[in-house]
Amino acid sequence: MYPKQIFDQDCRQCKRLDDFLCEVKQKHPDYHARPVAPFGDSAAQLLIVGLAPGMHGANATGRPFTGDYAGLLLYEALYEFGYSNQIKSESLTDGLALKNCRITNAVKCLPPQNKPTNAEINQCNAYLAAELKTLPEQAVILALGLVAHQAVLKAYGLKQNSAKFAHNVQHALPDGCTLIDSYHTSRYNVQTKRLTKEMFGDVFRTIRLHSGE
Repeated sequence: MYPKQIFDQDCRQCKRLDDFLCEVKQKHPDYHARPVAPFGDSAAQLLIVGLAPGMHGANATGRPFTGDYAGLLLYEALYEFGYSNQIKSESLTDGLALKNCRITNAVKCLPPQNKPTNAEINQCNAYLAAELKTLPEQAVILALGLVAHQAVLKAYGLKQNSAKFAHNVQHALPDGCTLIDSYHTSRYNVQTKRLTKEMFGDVFRTIRLHSGE
């Protein structure tokens, strides 16, 4: 269980998202179709920030990046680099556990067309800001995509031009933590080879070097 300032399962502050989730729940009664909680180690040194739950992934299963294409490369890398006990994440009951790593989203609810509005991102940012404050000293934050990168900066109260998004680039944060960027593990990015397995592995090698492992 997370404190309500970090995650609120009953949050309905964004009317458009709440209405959409109600529609989805009617069409798919067995889907989670509510805000999706962070998943992983509560004392993690690595926090991965995604965009938002996917329709047939986290929105269906209730776990970030679980059950959809975007999670395939992510969980494979987490397993390869020692953060996970399994190579795949399929359901809440699959026995998967993360070590020294946690996954969260900039927006906790599924948005239509997977595109949250600026107002929705801003509304949800307080949850991310509260979660970032729980990180241990010199933690690493991995932002998957531009929206996640911008959400982290906003959560820190930093200007958007204070750190430019670029794949496998590091940014020092005011509290001693480090922000590292990666292209999102979306189906589009992987299939067009904008993000390859080798490129994503390089990001985790950067994290490993930074963590002194």
